[in-house]
Amino acid sequence: MVEIRNKKQDVIAYKITHSFVERQKGFYKTCLFFVFFSLFSVCSFSQENIANLNGKELKNSVRLNFIPVQMPTDFDATLKPTMGLLGLHYKVPIKSWLYAGVGMYTAITGDQGGLFTLGIDVGINTKIYNNLYFDANVHFGGGGGYRYLINDGAFINPNIGISYKQERFNLGIQYSHVNFYTGKIKSNSVSFYVEIPSTLRFTDYKNAQKEFIASNLSDTNFWNKPVVKNVQQVRFDFFQPFGNSRKDNANNQEPITETLYVLGFEYQKYISNNTFVFTHVDAIYKGLRAGFMDLFFGVGYHPYQTEKFNLFTKFGMGAAGGRIAPEGGLMMYPSAGIDVKISNKLAVSSHVGYYKAIAGDLEAFTYGVGLKYYGFNGGTKNHTTFKTQGVRIGIQNQTYLNVLKTDSPIVDLQMLAMQINYDINQTFYLIGEASFAFGGKSGGYAQGLAGIGIYSPYFLNNKLRAHLEGMVGAAGGAGVDTGEGIVIRPTVGLSYKLTNAVSLQSSIGKLITPFGNLKATNINIGLSFGLATLSARK
Repeated sequence: MVEIRNKKQDVIAYKITHSFVERQKGFYKTCLFFVFFSLFSVCSFSQENIANLNGKELKNSVRLNFIPVQMPTDFDATLKPTMGLLGLHYKVPIKSWLYAGVGMYTAITGDQGGLFTLGIDVGINTKIYNNLYFDANVHFGGGGGYRYLINDGAFINPNIGISYKQERFNLGIQYSHVNFYTGKIKSNSVSFYVEIPSTLRFTDYKNAQKEFIASNLSDTNFWNKPVVKNVQQVRFDFFQPFGNSRKDNANNQEPITETLYVLGFEYQKYISNNTFVFTHVDAIYKGLRAGFMDLFFGVGYHPYQTEKFNLFTKFGMGAAGGRIAPEGGLMMYPSAGIDVKISNKLAVSSHVGYYKAIAGDLEAFTYGVGLKYYGFNGGTKNHTTFKTQGVRIGIQNQTYLNVLKTDSPIVDLQMLAMQINYDINQTFYLIGEASFAFGGKSGGYAQGLAGIGIYSPYFLNNKLRAHLEGMVGAAGGAGVDTGEGIVIRPTVGLSYKLTNAVSLQSSIGKLITPFGNLKATNINIGLSFGLATLSARK
């Protein structure tokens, strides 16, 4: 009887287990089907004729300016009397006489190497006579270097002057005021700038992630323009300092013997088949206490190219500093390397180089690897199939609550951030973000993050959608306890569509340092601007 009862129990158990397994199989099949269907739905497009795609054109410009800044030698007699600030600004016209944009500053002369800032620009530009124009603008931002001079990091920079415009460049002279208004640096001086016009062709964001073909386009069609080749690259670099390379005063200017591990991003734009211009930025994540970063501009050349391999040489000029002995900041960076293409759009890159301060002691041999993504944008010539690429550019005020510091009490940190979202499809997107402190007695603290996000479908009359983001990157400076600099930040938020192009965004998350003690709640609010560029499928 016992044996019979046990057999019945075994049968019942088997049926229950079998039923559970079958339900699990059904669940997994459903999930797989959902994933397949989702991927199929976001990756499959019906092709339209590009002649039916409405386009827009913006006459933007890139401005480089130089401001000599008088230093507060009455406060600290050891300072060099003048710091040279180099500014990079991207300007977008709002009206024929009104423009806005974003800009960065970095120190290149004096003894403030490592001072970096990020801010927003608003200005007016109106004709006086022939090629002579009146130009006035104000720049507000945050950032800094040595915190005892800049305190919170917030600063304002109004400028007023005149410019001389030509078709390919503009030259300007201005009277400038630089004011780190919670710190010691306050200066009036005459500044100079050169401005290079550029053109951005795009369509509405609602047209993003669609496929098109070019068929019998007229010579006057908006999209019948040359395709511009560009490259976006994530870099992992390793610096081997030598010579008289030294740490900062907090470390008694000890020699730098450690390998410096830096994470960077580079953008390249081709001006011919073999020649390109580039900009790249790096931030340290191992080797020194977090806070070292650099920014470079330069030109590159391919002496040899095939379908699978590219050799390249590059020469960059820029600025670097933070956690090293006081220097002017100006750097040079020649390098050479090879690209190995794994597809028409992707390549693995490796390089070696020489990293040298122009007016300082920092120098290092460098080597590294990177992943390159090739884009072909803005036109249709010599191509037949295309995709509209969705891009969102956001400006945010970020608040971090109860931030731990190594050299002062806990603070609430205020930061100005610029974020770029690059849509993979209508659901997933890649993220890049840079932010600098302007409040919380942490001037000089900065973050560089990258990651991936997920959009929900629109709801509430097609106005609202949710998003989930996960980012990782490097951060440091101003005594914020990020360890060697690696940070992770998950966030969840909402965006409300004000117009087809402009959305109001808010989110909440957590900033975590796996190798430090910082765990801070994060609240963000800002605006994002959406557009879609035309990308050729090569």
